[in-house]
Amino acid sequence: MTDSGAVLPWLVIRQDDNGNRYRVGRYATKDEAQKTADSLDAKGPKQLYWVERLQQTSR
Repeated sequence: MTDSGAVLPWLVIRQDDNGNRYRVGRYATKDEAQKTADSLDAKGPKQLYWVERLQQTSR
């Protein structure tokens, strides 16, 4: 949970040509994250984008 109280469990990850991975953004829904990943994937240069669910830990 963030300070604003919003839960953003879906991540968009980018992998560059050297294998380095970067978090592009966090989203509330898988659909929203997938739309972002698809939009970025459609632009050049070609990078690898995918969606992951953030592992939530119990307190």
